[in-house]
Amino acid sequence: METTIELGQAKDIDELEQLYDDLNDYLAKGINYPGWIKGIYPIRETAIDGVKSGTLYVAKHNGKIIGSIILNHEPEPAYYNAKWGFETDYSDVFVIHTFVVHPKFMKCGVGKGLMDFADEHGIKSQVKSIRLDVYEGNRPAIELYEKRGFKYIDTVDLGLGNYGLDWFKLYEKLI
Repeated sequence: METTIELGQAKDIDELEQLYDDLNDYLAKGINYPGWIKGIYPIRETAIDGVKSGTLYVAKHNGKIIGSIILNHEPEPAYYNAKWGFETDYSDVFVIHTFVVHPKFMKCGVGKGLMDFADEHGIKSQVKSIRLDVYEGNRPAIELYEKRGFKYIDTVDLGLGNYGLDWFKLYEKLI
């Protein structure tokens, strides 16, 4: 499937909000592996912040956004409690946030393409590693990350217990 990945633009925000809503509606009807909730996360402001900071990338097919990823240098506070593969400040590390694939395009290689892009962008940007967190019950994402060479580091509390999300696994891939 022909897919392009490019930096998100202000004109993409409405479409990103629709992508987030479509995904959350889909998750609400089945097994909600990531534990995301429509109107709470991800939301329009997630897209606005990612576009404004120049860290949100969109996967497009036939001109339509079918996936998205945010790559920045901003860890969750709990990341500082983990023993990572190497100690550094976050200027040398990409953190993956809001990794999204439209339900109609799941299992079509979009997620793999976004992860490949994260690797390539990390190499170009000369970061030393890519880190992420994933809800411990999100087996499909965990399997993808492990297949992509991410190594389990630790399990932490990100403070989302109010949403039934008590524990998150931290992963790292050295570049």
